[in-house]
Formats: sequence, structure tokens, C-alpha cells
Amino acid sequence: MVDVILGLQWGDEGKGKIVDFFAPKYDVIARFQGGPNAGHTLYVKGEKVVLHQIPSGIFHKGIINLIGNGVVLDPVTLKKECEKVAAMGVNVKENLFIAQRTNLIIPTHRALDKAAELAKGDEKIGSTLKGIGPAYMDKTGRNALRVGDLLDPGFKNLYNKLRTKHQQLLDNYQFTEDISAWEQEFFEAIEFLKQLNIVNGEYFINQKIAEGKKVLAEGAQGSMLDVDFGTFPFVTSSNTISAGVSTGLGIPPNKIGEVIGITKAYCTRVGSGPFPTELFDATGDELRKIGNEFGATTGRPRRCGWIDLVALKFACMINGVTQIVMTKADVLDSFPDLKVCTSYNVEGKETDEIPFGISQLKIDPVYKAFKGWSKPVTDCKNWADFPEQMHLYLNFINQYLGVEVKYVSNGPGREQIIFQ
Repeated sequence: MVDVILGLQWGDEGKGKIVDFFAPKYDVIARFQGGPNAGHTLYVKGEKVVLHQIPSGIFHKGIINLIGNGVVLDPVTLKKECEKVAAMGVNVKENLFIAQRTNLIIPTHRALDKAAELAKGDEKIGSTLKGIGPAYMDKTGRNALRVGDLLDPGFKNLYNKLRTKHQQLLDNYQFTEDISAWEQEFFEAIEFLKQLNIVNGEYFINQKIAEGKKVLAEGAQGSMLDVDFGTFPFVTSSNTISAGVSTGLGIPPNKIGEVIGITKAYCTRVGSGPFPTELFDATGDELRKIGNEFGATTGRPRRCGWIDLVALKFACMINGVTQIVMTKADVLDSFPDLKVCTSYNVEGKETDEIPFGISQLKIDPVYKAFKGWSKPVTDCKNWADFPEQMHLYLNFINQYLGVEVKYVSNGPGREQIIFQ
């Protein structure tokens, strides 16, 4: 069977640490969507490591790490990441595998991303400018280059054909930046990529399942950034929800078992787009400061607010979440009063559903107030050690969602996870 770990908010929920925590129970960790706009933060031997494309099981001996076909892969980022991981004693050529059908991000994808975002002016969606959107557009437009194409002797011709197509679009944007250095770096990275384990991904992973191996599918970004079900158009370009596992790895839906959803004890968002519970006051600033809420990939300050149970219940529904991991509970330690959003007031009408066209609507959150626990939880070793007010907070969330919070992360360390 295949279990799934994914984010239930707008990304940045702490998936890297959680995958790293669960990894020893599995034989295969597989990324099924997204690209280098993801940033999964791990702490290995006290050192902070941010993985953008390599699955978060890479530091565990004997675990196979697969980059699936649903990912868009930047060879330059991958090469740098592999070098960093190798410097920490990991043999990436032994336990990292890449599906042939994985789409490539080429330099002109990055240029197109930058040109398109600049052209939007005040209507920017907050792209990370990594070339993700244009790469997925080429995938759905049937123009993409894939990892398997690297083994074609005529790859350079395929590349030039796509580059010419992109150049016409760049000319329309009047984009004149010199990207020759990007291209040189790209082709150097291509040679490195060809030395890695390139496999027929869908056969590879289904064979592992047939052999009884345990697979963990690792999502990137978050459910509220899903291209179909997120806060459109302020979304990413892939299906971040559990349904994306089937198309992103070639796994049939009946092979999916547990769906482990991750949420922070509060809410954050990077970039533009609706965020009903966002705080613009000193409390929001304090959440950002204590939680060190700055993007792992971009370094951008994250927007902060109270936990949004309307969005969270929606995410649990569309993902079929079976258990929840709550991260950064310790960030709330010093807040005397807490709030949770239980419904939306949408232009005078109260609802507990995510409305269509959320980006165009005025939404006021309706809150339930809680007393904070005003006690450090970082030293707690067992569930029973949590303060009474924290139990009240967690129990209310469990009842509202109809899904249980079974794990709580009470600090950044690998070992700082408490479960029932």
C-alpha cells in the first residue's frame, strides 16, 4: 500500500520534518508533484537542510527516493542539491531515482515566468520565478521535454525547437535579459543528471508495491494551492491533493491507504491571494517572529493568521485525510488568547464552505476564542503532558474536522513529535 503525506494549508506546514520522521517506516519515499518552488526543511545532525526536489527520505540508509513523473524538474537545482547532500555523506547515485516521464524545466521557462509576472504589474500572483508555471503549461500543451529525452542523441535539437518557441513568446513580452549563463549551467547539470538512476517510474514503483514494499508519497506546497481546488488563480500549477498521487506516480487509487494531512497550529501564506484569517496587527507580527515565518525557498516573509478550520475541513474532505499532524504548536506558547475560524461571513451571509471565486469576495472570519496555555510545551514528552488548555484547543479542532490530530510537533528537532 501507499500512504500519503501532504499539506492542508497554503504550504510551509513543515512537511519535510514530518516525512523525515515517518521515513524509517517505509521502503520508498516518492515526490509526486511540484518543482523547486517547494522547500522542505530538515535538521540533520543539528544542521539545517532545505530540500527542493529530492524526497525527504534521502538521509535514511536503505530507503529508495523517487522523483515521480508529476514533478517538474530543474536539473540545475537538482545538481546543487545532490552536491550538498553528497557532502553530508549520502550516496545519491545509490538511492535517488528519477522517472523518465518527469518534465524538465529549461532556462527559457524561468525567463517566461519572470516576463509574465513582470507584465502583470499590480496583479502579480506571487510566483517564485522558478519556471514552474511555464513548465506545466508545456506539459499540458504537449510541448515539454522529459527526463527520458536526455538519452535521445537528438536532445539538443529537441531543446532548440522548444527554445525557439519560447523565444517568440519572450519577444512578445519584450524580454531582453541575457540568459546564456543560465543555459551553460543547464547543460552542465544535464550531464550530471544523465549519470543518475533514470527509471521507468510507473513500472518501478508498482513493482515495489507488488513486492510488498511500503511507499510514502510526499506532496509539495499545500492543498489550498491546488490548481483545481485552491484559491484560484493564486495557486500553484499542479494537483497538490491526494488525487495527484495517482497521476504523479502512476499508482492506481485502490493502492492508497493512509492520508496524513499536515497543518500548523495557526496559518501562514506566502505571496498574493486570499487569506481570510490574516492578521495585520502586532499578533501577526509576533507569530511571524516566534515561528520564524520566512520562506525556505524564497526567504520571503510569510503572512500569518489564526488557524482556519473552514479551509482545513475542506482540505480534509477533498484529500480523504485519515489522520492529522499539527506542527509548530510551541509557537502559540506565549499567546494569552487564541482564536480559531469556524465560519466565514461572505458579503453578509455566514457559511462554513469555501465559496467559488474566493479571490473576488469580501470574507470576514467568524472566530471562536480560546484561552492560551501560556506554558512551554517544548519539554513535553507525552500527550498527557500537554497543558489542559492545549487539550481543549486540540479536542475542539478534532470535533470540528471529524478527523483526529494524532501527532503534534512541539519544536524544530527531529525527535520533537508527540503522538497518541
